[in-house]
Amino acid sequence: MIESIISKVKGFILNPVEAFQQSKKDDVNEVFIYFGVLLVVYSVLVAIMSVIGFGGVMPGGQSIVMVLISSLLGTLILTLVFAVWLHLWVYLLGGKNGIMATIKSVIYASTPELLLGWLPVIGLIFSLWSIVLGILGLRELQDISTSKAVIVYVIAVLIPVILLVMVAAFFMISFMSITETMA
Repeated sequence: MIESIISKVKGFILNPVEAFQQSKKDDVNEVFIYFGVLLVVYSVLVAIMSVIGFGGVMPGGQSIVMVLISSLLGTLILTLVFAVWLHLWVYLLGGKNGIMATIKSVIYASTPELLLGWLPVIGLIFSLWSIVLGILGLRELQDISTSKAVIVYVIAVLIPVILLVMVAAFFMISFMSITETMA
């Protein structure tokens, strides 16, 4: 099993299009075992980095177990929610291969981010590479064009970002008006 996971990791890093084509017939268990192994590795590394002072958590501020559990659960939930949200847009733009194809795309595309995204500063490069892989994965697993896959990702990412900016602006304006009236 470990050899299979290592082989998949190499494929998604070095030859992603072929790896996605080969993964079309992967069953649900295989996909989630792969994700589970990478998720545990990622969460352990995030927990270690946060305890030694990287990742925005001060040393001693949280126990390594709490960071580990938070990372495991948070990443799992966010990945699945993002996959469902992404699939909505895939479906609306013509993807007809089902939600599992989108979930496979999201999980397999997260390979670089889960393995190296925890690194301070350079982890951003691997997160961006995961987005590129996600686009390739949608193209291959949902049988849609590259341009449609890009549009799906842009819409799926842009809408939540715009909403977050609007909420942040609302709170900032509210805070400023409250402090102004108190002065």
